[in-house]
Amino acid sequence: MNDLDGETVEQQAHITRFLLDYTAVPLTEGTFLRGVLPTRDAVRVVTGVADAIGPHELVAYDVPLSDEDGEPVTAPLVLGWTRTLTSGPLPHTDATVMGMPLVPVDITALEPADSTRTDHVLRVLRTLAWPFVETPPSPALCGFLFTGQDSMRLYLAVEESEGLIAADVQLTGALTALLAALPSLIGEEERWVTDASDPHCVHVVDLTSW
Repeated sequence: MNDLDGETVEQQAHITRFLLDYTAVPLTEGTFLRGVLPTRDAVRVVTGVADAIGPHELVAYDVPLSDEDGEPVTAPLVLGWTRTLTSGPLPHTDATVMGMPLVPVDITALEPADSTRTDHVLRVLRTLAWPFVETPPSPALCGFLFTGQDSMRLYLAVEESEGLIAADVQLTGALTALLAALPSLIGEEERWVTDASDPHCVHVVDLTSW
């Protein structure tokens, strides 16, 4: 994923922040958010059961970032469309990404599911706990994917890079120290490697043993 413009990064980061709660709160019965994969023109919403990590257990829905009028789609709409998609049978697809079925989403033919009471509760609590600020976090978190029971990949926008940097991290250990050091660690070019299997980033930094 190369040459991201600032507006796309901001939109990807906003959608990611909005959807985070659904890693713990089910989208539909038994189905949870397992990742958000950023691309230039779409956001790939990855779903599966609560502990799913294997590609054969996951499904990625390719949701366009703009509607038919060229207007940016909103995070609540992405949530509503994803909920509609996960409420029915898996659509047939021959496409894959990182080993997962990749379902192209035609938003012009898809009705978003209504918001739930839980959605409204989360909106109130999120607004009060994390009020909107003009300056977003840096580096911007544009996506993530659970890669193991104790690990995940974070997709971050770094000024020094021409595209997103993916950071592989452990979810246990010295998390406080890692998160504090993360902005500087991912900017160190000597740590950058290429992962040809992941089209959502230009470089990967392995911090699982940091």
